[in-house]
Amino acid sequence: MKIAIASDKLGFGLKTHLKTYLMEKGAEIIDLTPEPAIDFVDSAVLVSESVLSGQADRGIMVDQFGVGSAIAGNKIHGMVVANVTEENTAHMTTEHNGAKAIAIGSGIVGHQLAEALVDHYLSVNYAAGRHQIRLDMLEKLI
Repeated sequence: MKIAIASDKLGFGLKTHLKTYLMEKGAEIIDLTPEPAIDFVDSAVLVSESVLSGQADRGIMVDQFGVGSAIAGNKIHGMVVANVTEENTAHMTTEHNGAKAIAIGSGIVGHQLAEALVDHYLSVNYAAGRHQIRLDMLEKLI
């Protein structure tokens, strides 16, 4: 699985930690911000474009609180991003909402919880079926 990852200045330390963590687990990482992006909007757009173009299978965005990256990513047609702060949401947003990326706040979660969030996010696939109706409804809103 190819994972695109990016951050702004305040998320850079956690992004770097997660990159190393995932590479040690054998994941292929596309680091879109080897230097921190100036703004979370920029890093969120980089991840979104990478996932939507098929360059990456999933994406991880990191900023101070996660909310800004999630909002920015969700502004891009076809993108589904969830701000996650606990494991169940990281799992369910992928299984039921087809999350193509997650946003994590470095000022909210520490390294250990961030690792668990990423593990839960990557351990499940989108279930489709009855859940696709909602995604179709969301796509019509744009």
